[in-house]
Amino acid sequence: MSTLDKILKLGHPKLYEISEPIVQEDIKSLNKIVEELSDILKEFKETYGAGRAMAAPQIGVMRRLIYMNITEPIILINPELFDLSDERLELWDDCMCFPNLLVRVRRHKRCKLRFLNPDWKEEIWELKDDLSELLQHEVDHLNGILATQRAIDDKSFAWR
Repeated sequence: MSTLDKILKLGHPKLYEISEPIVQEDIKSLNKIVEELSDILKEFKETYGAGRAMAAPQIGVMRRLIYMNITEPIILINPELFDLSDERLELWDDCMCFPNLLVRVRRHKRCKLRFLNPDWKEEIWELKDDLSELLQHEVDHLNGILATQRAIDDKSFAWR
């Protein structure tokens, strides 16, 4: 069985559920989830040539956790977006839950992200452009929202 088989596919009911916050007592149990997300993201990159981050709900773990690996592994616990810019980006979004489908969406060009790191320290990042778009997509997963629900209109879908 490929690790990619663990990714829930478009239409799975869990993808539309709101994830539960992580409490400090859960930190030790996160290692297994993070390892699984890391392995899946790595295999997805090798298979599809894309993949920068993954939210735990994409593998059916209904917790507010994002694993990102662009230049190095980063774990985002209980992330929250705020100060979203009025200026928007329009782009073709893709998702591991529907790897052959592209969806035209609008995302905020800039935003801020508040989260806890694995040492349970709060961090705040100012995001723009690609990183802003990426983490809006991942936080949407934590809130039970898929890119298909953010489509600009009914013609905003294309096969890869």
